[in-house]
Amino acid sequence: MIEVLHAVEKVLYVTTLISLIGIALTLVLLLYRVIIGPSNPDRATALDVIGICLMATVALSSILLVTTQLYDVILFIAVLSFIGTLALSKYIEMGVIIDRDWD
Repeated sequence: MIEVLHAVEKVLYVTTLISLIGIALTLVLLLYRVIIGPSNPDRATALDVIGICLMATVALSSILLVTTQLYDVILFIAVLSFIGTLALSKYIEMGVIIDRDWD
């Protein structure tokens, strides 16, 4: 039984490392899309997916470190990503983020 648990632990370790490498490659491609992107909506989508990739990276790091202390970091990244997406989409649509009514 102990051998099976050690084998599962090794498989989990290798799987998380492969996933982290895949996410790192995805982040490089997304940074290219943010910099070179043909339009602003493409850039906004790439920034949103970068936030998701960062959350996945923290979650995989939490698995590798065998800790639950990083869950707050994942939640914080999610909230910031959501607010950033809202602000960027409002800027793309209206040209301003904060509407000022001078009347």
